[in-house]
Amino acid sequence: MQISLTINGKSYSQEVEPRTSLAHFLRDTLDLTGTHIGCDTSSCGACTVLLDGKAVKSCTVLAVQADGSEITTIEGMANGDQLHPIQEAFQENHGLQCGFCTPGMVMTAADILANNPNPSEADIRHGLEGNFCRCTGYHNIVKSIQHAAEKMNS
Repeated sequence: MQISLTINGKSYSQEVEPRTSLAHFLRDTLDLTGTHIGCDTSSCGACTVLLDGKAVKSCTVLAVQADGSEITTIEGMANGDQLHPIQEAFQENHGLQCGFCTPGMVMTAADILANNPNPSEADIRHGLEGNFCRCTGYHNIVKSIQHAAEKMNS
């Protein structure tokens, strides 16, 4: 099937197998490997991207379902060499260790902050419920998102 979509501000028109997941399309077809695949069952959240501004787990969305949509991946968060405030906050607050979950956490954080620019710790923890991190214990991830909210509100 032919699909057309905008990814990180760039338009794509591509032939895809109807069964291809959005995650595999991004990684294998477009070489946007920042979207990680951890489980293929929507449990871990490492594959989270923004689909029309909403965080979705791209391993459970078919590429054909995204036809006509606007997608932002982790590669689209920075503006050239300038990191997005969420990325800066993760760096400054040690919100990552191994880094595998980080792209999904950053994309989920972007959705959380788009819907609630001043979230409480409980709001952040609730928003992260679908994302697993096996390294950090979440403390610094939450702290990073709180710091990003401050940066983005100032």
